[in-house]
Amino acid sequence: MTDTQYIRDRLNRPMKDLRISVIDQCNFRCTYCMPAEIFGEDYKFLPFKELLSFDEIVRLVEIFAKFGTEKIRITGGEPLLRKNLDQLIKRLYAIDGIKDIAITTNGVFLTKQAKKLKEAGLDRVNLSLDAIEDDVFKEINGRGVKTKPVLKGIEAAQEAGLQVKINMVVKKGLNDSQILPMARYFKGTDVILRFIEFMDVGNHNGWNMNTVVSKQEIIDRINIEMPLEPAEQNYYGEVATRYRYIDGSGEIGVISSVTDSFCGSCTRIRLSADGKLYTCLFATTGYDIKTPLREHASDHQLILELIKLWSGRTDRYSDERAEGKPLKREKIEMSYIGG
Repeated sequence: MTDTQYIRDRLNRPMKDLRISVIDQCNFRCTYCMPAEIFGEDYKFLPFKELLSFDEIVRLVEIFAKFGTEKIRITGGEPLLRKNLDQLIKRLYAIDGIKDIAITTNGVFLTKQAKKLKEAGLDRVNLSLDAIEDDVFKEINGRGVKTKPVLKGIEAAQEAGLQVKINMVVKKGLNDSQILPMARYFKGTDVILRFIEFMDVGNHNGWNMNTVVSKQEIIDRINIEMPLEPAEQNYYGEVATRYRYIDGSGEIGVISSVTDSFCGSCTRIRLSADGKLYTCLFATTGYDIKTPLREHASDHQLILELIKLWSGRTDRYSDERAEGKPLKREKIEMSYIGG
């Protein structure tokens, strides 16, 4: 089916980005993602047999590539908890049409894995770091982990030749005191720091609008000390608004899905660790692709299912939130869908 690469949803959005969760477990218990009071010691994570195998993931990515999907993001949970992840990346790298492979991680395991991930074909690392001061960071990650192992992971990734972006979720009263310290720490390095407005993903992170520090406030705080100017968009569908330091010492970005909306250019689809497809980060339900995979559906049958799923897509949650529409509903958890 040579025309599948042109498939678009009902809002004329192409499907260019696939985010693949390879595991639902994590070694952190960050308050905005996997709060310890919910994900306790007795929490039942997915048994290994329920996770998609590497063979199943590769087969799906080969099909997605026929649709024009070019970018792959490996997520979790903490994806580096999945054994032999470099082997999966090596196989994904070999798929015709795949141009970029990245991973989202808390960075703790990068010191041992960065080099082999790069050699397997990994291009970039998106690393979660929500504070640079240990006392704040320990409170957020729920495991008392200091920043040192994460910073060592960043160093290992850079030494391996990986591009590094830092993602900092900003929550008022929790870590907004870290905006300037984080900007100071990474200014003048090759690391791109991106601030993320605290989002209403999932059902257990205590979100309300009063906990959001807006993009404008983040930029205003930094600009007073370290003057900024807007930078152009890198590509269609980029979620971060980019700013350059006027003195030429690098850039930052802000992902502002609360005070802004970028639904109109969203090109992302997500595959959960247990084989469900989600067409929106704020989705309630997913489409089970694992069952037909394990029932030996042909590529043609899977293609037809994906065409049906994407061509019927109308998701615009952030737009609807901005329009003041009531959006009370159960949403998939961040730790399950991978962000």
